[in-house]
Amino acid sequence: MRKLIGIASLLVILTGCEKDQGYSISGKAEGIENGKMVYISEVKELNQRPARIDSTVIENGKFEADLTDIENPNLSALEVEGINGMVLFISENENIDFTIYKDSIQASKKKGGKQNELLNEYLDHYQSINKEGSKLGAEMRMAYQSQDSTKLETLQNTQKEIIENDKLFKMQIAQENKDSFIAIMAIMDLLRAQQPPIKEIKELYESLSDQVKSTPYGEMIGKQLETMNATEIGSDAPDFSGPTPDGEELALADAMGKVTIIDFWAAWCKPCRQENPNVVKVYNKYHDKGLNIISVSLDKPNEKDKWLKAIEDDGLVWNHVSNLKFWDEPIAKKYGIRAIPATFIIDENGVIVDRDVRGEEALDKRIGELLAAE
Repeated sequence: MRKLIGIASLLVILTGCEKDQGYSISGKAEGIENGKMVYISEVKELNQRPARIDSTVIENGKFEADLTDIENPNLSALEVEGINGMVLFISENENIDFTIYKDSIQASKKKGGKQNELLNEYLDHYQSINKEGSKLGAEMRMAYQSQDSTKLETLQNTQKEIIENDKLFKMQIAQENKDSFIAIMAIMDLLRAQQPPIKEIKELYESLSDQVKSTPYGEMIGKQLETMNATEIGSDAPDFSGPTPDGEELALADAMGKVTIIDFWAAWCKPCRQENPNVVKVYNKYHDKGLNIISVSLDKPNEKDKWLKAIEDDGLVWNHVSNLKFWDEPIAKKYGIRAIPATFIIDENGVIVDRDVRGEEALDKRIGELLAAE
């Protein structure tokens, strides 16, 4: 049920446009000593820790602060001196009221402002989905252990229904909140789950207000969608070049055959290494008929020796390139790679005809079909 969990650390980027009514916070600090500082922060750059913009002090178990009115709501956070963790919320021109718990800051509550109410609704959905998923997962394990195939099939159908309902919920959220960051959050989760098709997700994104799309998260999704669209089946494979194990530069165009597999992997990637024998068998069978492979490694800096050893140990006798930059590998970024192994199959014209075909039988069948059609 991982796809239902989504990107939990970003669940609070749900904002929108409100009439200016004044931005302030207040709250209770349950069990927290007087004199402790409460820091107000906001996210100024994507993937960066929230930056502190103001502070207030706890007095008689309470705190409050009047803040500078904002033009656009933003992802923000409260931190309490001496307590690990933070309470995430949406800054908007309303009074936002908090109840902070010393021993469980993650369970702290907030209310006030349309966008924070929307945030709470979205979080409630996640909690419900995760609860259903956990219960279903336990029941599926029991059915599997008892070899109750009828029960397992019923539970699998239930799982599909939950996933489908979750998808529809997120699509509805995006459709009905075009001026809100909640639409961005919903689209991010749809992308993570890889459903519905990229074309439909892109249409949802394009329907959002310019204000939302111009936020750091909105711009990030726009770039991600552009990359994913460029690597959809039927698109021209993005060109690239990279250093070979010998230190020379090799371009995709120089490594292509009648059919070419672009394989993203790494020596440290166990699933990649488990799949390699299947790829080797298919390569040995079809190379003389026109199959070429170029592997792009996401191995880590200063670990070239591990990359070379894995090539030798696994018998990968085709073309290899890597900048040895781990997840910052520029070729992987160009192809929108977020997990490996990942493969793209292209024809002799460089058009992507399939992707992520795994297993000896499936890969053998697909490559055989493509070469027969040449």
